Amino acid sequence: MLRQIILDTETTGLDPKSGHKIIEIGCIELVNRKFTGEQFHVYINPDRDSDEAALEVHGLTSEFLKDKPRFKDIYEDFISFINQSELLIHNAEFDVKFLDHEIKLISKELPTVADCVSRITDTLQIAREKHPGQRNSLDALVKRYEIGGYDRELHGALLDSQILGDVYLSMTGGQSALDFNESSEVSPQDKDKKETQTTSSLNLKIVELTEDEKREHTEYLLRMKEETGTDPIGLN
Repeated sequence: MLRQIILDTETTGLDPKSGHKIIEIGCIELVNRKFTGEQFHVYINPDRDSDEAALEVHGLTSEFLKDKPRFKDIYEDFISFINQSELLIHNAEFDVKFLDHEIKLISKELPTVADCVSRITDTLQIAREKHPGQRNSLDALVKRYEIGGYDRELHGALLDSQILGDVYLSMTGGQSALDFNESSEVSPQDKDKKETQTTSSLNLKIVELTEDEKREHTEYLLRMKEETGTDPIGLN
């Protein structure tokens, strides 16, 4: 059985080292490349305000979040849901960095996200390999693969996970693609290749951005700097 969890987060800002926190986690389950209807979704009280630029993206105000649980209160349920699955994340480095930071705030002795799952797959990396030199944001991929049925003005972790699930299946062959299970006959060569891929995928690659993506990201950071008065990555 191939169990995959599509995961997305929303945060108060860009960098956990600057004190930013996770405010929403959304997870959708795929089993043998089919949606099961199982999901994990939670809003989290970060005990701080979101940067204005981040608030424009997700719309989750401090007033809305003030009575929500803290990360330490949902940690065990979250880990139980993703345990030993393959995580599918768009720009995985960002979300995993935040999740690991939150975990270490509970206890430095706790395992990292990569230690709790079988594999972490970055769907941005897949998109970049399939569409080199093109924009590969989630919105761009939705248009490219003509995925309809979603109407959103703001980003949300659960909604973005649902969208990413459709994008991932479209990029990799659809729900009718091969089902993998432990009882299937696999050649020794394929088995070795699969095991190598599973181990190596835990070491996330840094995906190089295109010039358009770099420009969009820089514009976003400059807008955040103007609105918040902070300079998170030293733009001066």
